[in-house]
Amino acid sequence: MSPAISVIMPCHNAAAHLPASTGSVLAQMFTDWELIAIDDGSSDSTLAWLRTQSDPRIRVHTQANQGVSAARNAGIALAQGRYIAFLDADDTWDSQCLARLYAALDDRPEAVLAYCGWQNLGVAGGRGEPFVPPDYETADKAEILFAGCRWPIHAALVKRDAVLAANGFDPVLKNAEDYALWLNVATTAPIVRVPEVLAFYHFHGGVQASADHARAALQFWQAQRHYLATHPAFGDQLGRARRRALTTGELLKRGYARYWQRDLPAARRIFRVVMQQGYGTLSDWKYMLPAWLPESWQRWLIGQRDP
Repeated sequence: MSPAISVIMPCHNAAAHLPASTGSVLAQMFTDWELIAIDDGSSDSTLAWLRTQSDPRIRVHTQANQGVSAARNAGIALAQGRYIAFLDADDTWDSQCLARLYAALDDRPEAVLAYCGWQNLGVAGGRGEPFVPPDYETADKAEILFAGCRWPIHAALVKRDAVLAANGFDPVLKNAEDYALWLNVATTAPIVRVPEVLAFYHFHGGVQASADHARAALQFWQAQRHYLATHPAFGDQLGRARRRALTTGELLKRGYARYWQRDLPAARRIFRVVMQQGYGTLSDWKYMLPAWLPESWQRWLIGQRDP
């Protein structure tokens, strides 16, 4: 018989993290699952480690490196469960995670997705406080989610049919690919909040997609623009001013965040896109225009203004 839940885990050079992430799946109190591990062209011992696992619920698929979205899509194509959960190879779950999310969806047959709270582990600067997203099932759900889905990829359980209807993940996106999927899924039917911290995002010394701040900001903006292009009625409902505020206006805010942290390479990339959209006040443009100068000149100007 098919399992209730298919857990999809993309793996690229993740051997150091697999004992913890896979262990958190094996430790689930809810046991009717399959784990589809996608080795995405790893050059370390990821594939060898996966092949040592004896639990029959673990299935291993290998492919040439194509990126996390393509790896997840490969897992979706292989999934047999009615529900799908995504767990990156360097993150973990509380042992009650699948049980709580499954129960929430089982109680609400009309719902397509259940989401829960989460916590960052290993992040510097005191930013590791547990966080439970608000209840999004309100009259303004579409607009609120368009501004940002505040749960990570592994803090949700979703109906497989809804994922297939949304065409899975956009392989072009290396950031915001989960946001793009959740936006397409969660605006089609009710979603359910589980107000418990059950998912853990682990920061470590390896390469993580979230480290490229400019790419993350720009691809989030691109995902928003694609959603507007495919949902014109929603865009009309927002109106031009609100659309621009939620898209390019938010992109400008992210540019300022990088600017004030003196991450000029990221700020400059973002500011240039904002200017190409003709967005911002005169005060904004005074900050943005130097992004067209050589970076060394801009740093000199900043030093003159803010010694």
